[in-house]
Amino acid sequence: MKVDILASGSSGNCIAVTSGEQIILIDAGIPKTKIEKRLLAAGIRPDHISAICVTHAHKDHVCGLPLANKFRIPVYATHGEWHKISGVDEDLRRTAETRFSKYEMIELGRMHVYPFKVHHDAMEPVGYAVEDDNGGRCCIVLDTGHVDQDIIDMMEGQIIIIEANHDPDLVPLCSRPESVKARILSDIGHLSNEQTAAALQQVIRGRGEQIYLTHLSGENNNPQLAEMTVKAALRQRGFEAGKHYTIEVV
Repeated sequence: MKVDILASGSSGNCIAVTSGEQIILIDAGIPKTKIEKRLLAAGIRPDHISAICVTHAHKDHVCGLPLANKFRIPVYATHGEWHKISGVDEDLRRTAETRFSKYEMIELGRMHVYPFKVHHDAMEPVGYAVEDDNGGRCCIVLDTGHVDQDIIDMMEGQIIIIEANHDPDLVPLCSRPESVKARILSDIGHLSNEQTAAALQQVIRGRGEQIYLTHLSGENNNPQLAEMTVKAALRQRGFEAGKHYTIEVV
């Protein structure tokens, strides 16, 4: 299993997950023409995509969904998020169903997708864990204001893609309105570097996991600070980057 992060941040998010000949997209938050170009640059044909799985309906996660109509790609989202998503042909719309308050697995050929609840100011946002028949596993946690035990339980696996949005000390100094600052720092906003580091402390086992830090704020964070915070936290567990795990800031 491999991942190609085609876009990350408040300007747009889109991740390709590939297993063998099969590809799915997590979110489509940049214009469809850009998605096509970036897929091709990564060696991926857009007409080979099996599905698009949407985390939530904010523009930076869904504005490129017309790609689905062009290439007849099924789009999966939760019932709540479909209320805010437009522009997807009716026959391509699929709903992530729940049973006994848990989301059911979405079976896509040799790939199995497990939605799970996250905490963001959207109707029914989710993250996704993706497994394949070869034992590969990737967990994607994008917009969430905090990490609970259910999210921790889903974060196991070889590849972990998680947001490290901001440094709490920088948010009060930024030029954004006070209401936006409060939203960022809230339990339904975005993860700080420290929150992300604390979550990774609980799930990394030093087995060569690949960590991708995503959705960094251009105003309230910087890549070096995010990476340093996570490395310091994992060093407390006895894990060193390049030896026990790899880390990349996107």
